Amino acid sequence: MKIIEPHIHTASRTTDDLERMATAGIVAVMEPSFWPGSDRRYAGAFFDYFNHILTFETSRLAQFGMKHFCAIGVNPKEAENLALAKETIAGMGEYLDHELAVAIGEIGLNNITENEEAVFLMQLEIARDRKLPVVIHLPHFNKIEGLKRVLAAVEKTNIPRNLVLVDHNTEDTFATSKDAGVWCGMTIYPTTKLTPRRAADIVYEYSADKTLINGSADWGISDPLAVPKTVALMRRDGKDDKEIQKLVYDNPIAFYGQSGKFVL
Repeated sequence: MKIIEPHIHTASRTTDDLERMATAGIVAVMEPSFWPGSDRRYAGAFFDYFNHILTFETSRLAQFGMKHFCAIGVNPKEAENLALAKETIAGMGEYLDHELAVAIGEIGLNNITENEEAVFLMQLEIARDRKLPVVIHLPHFNKIEGLKRVLAAVEKTNIPRNLVLVDHNTEDTFATSKDAGVWCGMTIYPTTKLTPRRAADIVYEYSADKTLINGSADWGISDPLAVPKTVALMRRDGKDDKEIQKLVYDNPIAFYGQSGKFVL
């Protein structure tokens, strides 16, 4: 089965991880912009990072036959330095123009502060004006309040709901995201998010429509094979391959394909 990993930070993974991903059936990934482990101090550091994921990470994955696409943005973990965030956002245009930049993200909320919301709104407006998909980060904690603020920002900026992916949903938030008409993401991550079993059960309850699952696989304890392992679980549960394929292949193409640049 062909699998697309729609949210993973390959810059934090080894070449052994990439080989395992390809062997497990992953044919393409989407890498959102992320926090590097310590806050950046200069806009140039963001720009070097954007260039790195658009070029070097793409070449790394190509060695294993996987296509690599990116989302560009200022992650909420680095939104507190408002002046730096504004300078970075002002210079993002050339990276968003890149043929492999298929979305803005991941943006959103972390600690749910005024500065985070300001930086979030600025980038939502860019996504709206450029008609680009946007990947939104729900907080690891206080998710219900975070989702409430996220949906208010979506409403305020009048960005089409079909361009919006609210990621890191759990059982507490999935139904509300679904009812809002946005795309709903779930992250298979052992500490602050979901297990394969919990994610699969949510899919069974609500269907695979406008739903994505991902592993994130960043600097923390995480698994670059989270999506293939969830596929294996769903097969053991007796789910039809067509339903699984929709979740892990067709849906990522439908969402990111709105950019006109997510071409396999």
